[in-house]
Amino acid sequence: MRVRLVQGLALLSTGALAGAFGYGAANLVPTFNAVPLDMRLAFHTQLMRMNGITMQGAMGMSALSALTLAVMTRGASRWLAGGAGLLALASFLITRLGNVPINGRIKQWAATSAPADHAEILACWEAFNCARTGAAFAAFALLIVLSLRGVDAGRSTGGRP
Repeated sequence: MRVRLVQGLALLSTGALAGAFGYGAANLVPTFNAVPLDMRLAFHTQLMRMNGITMQGAMGMSALSALTLAVMTRGASRWLAGGAGLLALASFLITRLGNVPINGRIKQWAATSAPADHAEILACWEAFNCARTGAAFAAFALLIVLSLRGVDAGRSTGGRP
């Protein structure tokens, strides 16, 4: 029973993460690129302020629940859940080490002005965004595969498939 609950939490949190990143990649980024730069900078800054807690929470819950599921299972399930957990962790690290520093620069630009090389820096942010989105979708896909094939529950945790 515990394994199924953790599996459900992993699916829910990772699906929400992939959906949020997917929505951003499919809708927000093209909109950022379609509006005047000053509007993009102001909106981007406000959006990152709102996303800070929720997206970090989703990334953390995705990684933690998938890695917990890996510990609670065995065989192929352990590999699938572990891979999903590492991919969710990768989305967090890409965000923290790639997107967040650029977000800080964007916040400064919104208050002052963008530098001459702003287009290259924004393109770098978009590349990081694509990478973290891909990692989140891959994590979700691994958990879907795990769910479709059934869980190999570990005996030591008392779990049942």
